[in-house]
Amino acid sequence: MHISSPSIPRGGRFRKQFRRALPVYFACALLLLLYTQIDHFERFRQTPGEVLKRILAYQQPVSRENNTRFPRKIWQTWKMDPLDFEERESSRARSWPQLNPGHRYEVLTDSNDMAYVETHFGPGGVLDRPDILETYRTLNTTIIKADLLRYLIMYAEGGVYADIDVENLRAVETWIPPQFQESDVDLIVSVEIDEPAFVNHTILGQKSQSFCQWTFMAKPKHPVMLRLIDHVLHWLNEVAQKQAVPISHIELNFDEVITGTGPSAFTGAILAEMAVQTHRRLYWDTFHALTAPVLVGNILVLTVDAFAAGQGHSNSLTHDSPNALVRHHYHASLWPSRHPRFSHPAYGMVEECNWEPVCVQNWTDNTAAFGSLSFDEKVRLISEKEKIDADRYSEEQAEDERLAQEEKERLAAELKAQCEQASYVHIEQLEAKAPSPVIDPQTLPNIQAAAAAIQAQLDLATQPQGQPQTQLEAAPSTPQK
Repeated sequence: MHISSPSIPRGGRFRKQFRRALPVYFACALLLLLYTQIDHFERFRQTPGEVLKRILAYQQPVSRENNTRFPRKIWQTWKMDPLDFEERESSRARSWPQLNPGHRYEVLTDSNDMAYVETHFGPGGVLDRPDILETYRTLNTTIIKADLLRYLIMYAEGGVYADIDVENLRAVETWIPPQFQESDVDLIVSVEIDEPAFVNHTILGQKSQSFCQWTFMAKPKHPVMLRLIDHVLHWLNEVAQKQAVPISHIELNFDEVITGTGPSAFTGAILAEMAVQTHRRLYWDTFHALTAPVLVGNILVLTVDAFAAGQGHSNSLTHDSPNALVRHHYHASLWPSRHPRFSHPAYGMVEECNWEPVCVQNWTDNTAAFGSLSFDEKVRLISEKEKIDADRYSEEQAEDERLAQEEKERLAAELKAQCEQASYVHIEQLEAKAPSPVIDPQTLPNIQAAAAAIQAQLDLATQPQGQPQTQLEAAPSTPQK
């Protein structure tokens, strides 16, 4: 049998076929390059097909077939179950189901978050991503875990996300202005910080223009959420490599959290997706001093008052503004204490200026000139700062104690009212059933003494700390019948 070799085109025919095939060759080469370079975790290297799927995921809009409406779901995350909430968290959380009875309300906690991630990002989930599971399981940095979890939830199921210290002011059904169709909107965000004058400031620059991340609304599988998820994983891997430690042992300052997973990362992913959808690069000028909502692609940007009213900067109004949809109380925002900001020993943190231009300029000038001062002058300024900090701490402690005492008194009064109401109802029920007196006159002194003892205990519980406690009188020793 003679096997002949296929003829090889020559001359112009070969060049023409090569030119036709060149885009295919280029795409294959690019895919191979991406496969060798995109590798967040060596142990989870992906096939070229998986890499291609992830690349295409950014280019595909949210399916309109099943996502014409936002899911009627409200999500919050916290360290404990809602049944164990303190009154402070409970009162904020109640606002969501109260104003949105048609929405499902769910809180993910430290005891069930891992199971949620495994369900939705393991085999059979919305994405089969072992790198996500391993990273989330390994993470020990609470705020990074909280940021990543909100992006995972919104990608998997969508709905409204709100921090646990965010109070709902207006029903979610009213969040989309009437000039927009819900079917045209896939992500709703609000301006948070709009201070472009500080864009070149060494510390404030990267935080001066951002969207609010403590509340937002999304439809499932929005590309912004996938961008954020992949960005966080890649960034964590880079930080761990730079610090030469496992991801579980990385250490981060305040600004690293902001840029890695917080508002700066959130804003960057949104602007990147806007550029993809509009085929042009967008600048913050589009959202500076925003007076009315604007729709960019399928992303609706609300004014600063929507989610970030009452800040004292960025032209935000009070929470009485008709545009204010939520109120952030900040009592759950304790993570900066674990990830400190830069604080000058004599002038403190520039963030304490709250974006006030004169204050920021004075801080910048003073810190720049500090090195040229005499040793004695430096010591004097540092001592003054330490005294100011000590006085402020004492004032904050006193305020915390006052609020705690008010809460204690409120709870005691509430308990007393409930007990009295229950007693009245019970007595009325007994009187309705029995025409004769219910209480034996001979036992009345004992009942009165018990009531007096309970009242004394309530008075004692509500007595401010530091005051002498009154001695309870002994109940009369009348024999009970």
